[in-house]
Amino acid sequence: MKKIQCAVIGIGRFGASLIRELIDLDYEVLAIDNNSERVHKASEIATKAVEADAMDETVLRALGILNFDIVFVAIGENMQANILTTILLKELGAKRIIAKAQDDLHGKVLAKIGADLVVYPERDMAIKIARSLFSSSILDYLELSPKYSLVELYPPPSLENRSLIESNIRKKHQINILAIRRNDEIIVSPHPNERFQAGDVLVILGENKAIQSFSNLK
Repeated sequence: MKKIQCAVIGIGRFGASLIRELIDLDYEVLAIDNNSERVHKASEIATKAVEADAMDETVLRALGILNFDIVFVAIGENMQANILTTILLKELGAKRIIAKAQDDLHGKVLAKIGADLVVYPERDMAIKIARSLFSSSILDYLELSPKYSLVELYPPPSLENRSLIESNIRKKHQINILAIRRNDEIIVSPHPNERFQAGDVLVILGENKAIQSFSNLK
């Protein structure tokens, strides 16, 4: 099966971490930056690393940027370069553009000019750290909107050996349990009679306030 091909433009801390994760997922990764030292370091982990100006249309065409399944604009320190590169990729017809934003205003600009997905790594990490401080049960956290999130957490001890229908979680806590991770097994859309066991990890969806309240139950 053909591997997914990704290009990462900008090899700062976020870009370098992204490259490592993509390689671990067995994707082919082209790393692009105009800094020779960063390119040299990236060459040790990426499929290929190139020193180039991503704001040069001729360069991008020569690199075959339109052949890549996903192009990540990971430029962080230069907002203008980040925006102009995204515009150029859109005009060239890149298949899928995922761009890093520094803040909400920057993100709105990227969305307006055609980024398929805008990510906020610094903000998301800050939110994850802040929320984990208030609840030791939260393992992972994905903000879907300012109001709703998808969270992995340990169920409160009071739920152990109780079934979904007995605990009446949806009505009592206004959250939905999408799945239960039990050892190496994933139970998707668990049956109402499914009983919680020690060591279970719940995948839940709901409003942030409801999730925070549920995560602090004893």
